[in-house]
Amino acid sequence: MQGSAALLPAPSPAMKLLARTRAHKKRIVWAASIGNGLVTYDFTVYSFSAVIIGKLFFPSDSALASLLMALLTFGAGFAMRPIGALFIGNLADRKGRKAGLTLSIVLMTLATGMIAFAPTYNSIGVASMLLIVCGRLLQGFAAGGEIGVSSVVLMELAAKGRRCYVVSWRSASQAAAALAGALVGACTTAIMTPEALHQWGWRIPFILGMLIGPVGWYIRRNMENTPMKSPHRSSVKAMLAQHARTLGLGILLMAAPTAGIYLMVYYMPIYLVGTLHMLPMVSLLSACLSSTLIFIGVPLLARVADRQRLRKPIQYATIISSIVLVYPAFFLLTRGIGQVYSLLVIGGYSALVLCGNAATTVMILEAFPRHHRATGVSMIYSLGTTTFGAFCPFIVAWLIGVTGNPMVPAWYLLAALCISLFALVQFPGNQGQLPANHARAL
Repeated sequence: MQGSAALLPAPSPAMKLLARTRAHKKRIVWAASIGNGLVTYDFTVYSFSAVIIGKLFFPSDSALASLLMALLTFGAGFAMRPIGALFIGNLADRKGRKAGLTLSIVLMTLATGMIAFAPTYNSIGVASMLLIVCGRLLQGFAAGGEIGVSSVVLMELAAKGRRCYVVSWRSASQAAAALAGALVGACTTAIMTPEALHQWGWRIPFILGMLIGPVGWYIRRNMENTPMKSPHRSSVKAMLAQHARTLGLGILLMAAPTAGIYLMVYYMPIYLVGTLHMLPMVSLLSACLSSTLIFIGVPLLARVADRQRLRKPIQYATIISSIVLVYPAFFLLTRGIGQVYSLLVIGGYSALVLCGNAATTVMILEAFPRHHRATGVSMIYSLGTTTFGAFCPFIVAWLIGVTGNPMVPAWYLLAALCISLFALVQFPGNQGQLPANHARAL
């Protein structure tokens, strides 16, 4: 055996270089995906504690009013996303992707700490409201550039035939973050008494998010930077002038996935408890199941998308199917089909709406040259989520309260899906390849 091993040729310098390159890319993929998951967890865990936060920080004689104020504060975090997208996205286009990603996770950790240790209304009065709002605004600023920059990093590392799959891990990491937030919420609800949960237990998810923040910072601090070799300077003004139509259509494309994630995953626990009167544990399990199916389904469907010559077929299939099934799904939920079947309906429909997101993201990424890519995609994501997701839980909860109609989420989703379908028809298709004028910028 030793003699046979001795006959094997030594790895050539080219093979060693290839191995080092692959290892380098894997480290960057892990750094971008894990860090994105941590940032997403910190930003979205608020939704799972919205009911308790409403009572503690926005007290009112009306439980609905307290909830609406908490959801309004949840939406306020989105108001800073476009500003964060411009600042962090442009920083990534000028100084390298690492700089943008590192700043994002540092700011998110600080903001989460503000919420975790904020005194309640009974302790400091109105100042407690301001602390929560400021924490959410800073979280929104940090999240504004996170998704766009991490998506750009993943796409630029992938071969053309693997772009959807590699980028899909950004969406998968978000699903994993939602699952983690739901599991933490479910565990604290199951283990703790209602009194302890309201006194201090609700802070646990935020403290965990604050503590894992340094882990994400360390991962990104030690990742290799992506050098900016483009001969073109990144300019927000030039980007807006040259790609206005792409930006507009990209924002509209975000309607369906944004409404899908914020209604079917983050708002659903509130909807099931407050509107359909299910147990809190069942409602949190719905978020767990939806997140798990999205985590599994997104990479699988991305594999299929990579085998397609065009980016759009997968998106057409998922959007049209979602339009057809949105009314039947909520009709079943509101007709009392039982908790188990309700969980299956919610999980299955959530996966249908969101599992095609990787192809959408890659199509948008390919529409921008490299020196405008991080800024452009960050703006599309931040403005899209702000427009269609920021206040959608608030709007839906308010409309249900006013009309008494539990089908309101279905109509909101239907409108969002139709908007995305319109944008998809209009959005330029590039067959998975960059236009010639863009290719020179790479």
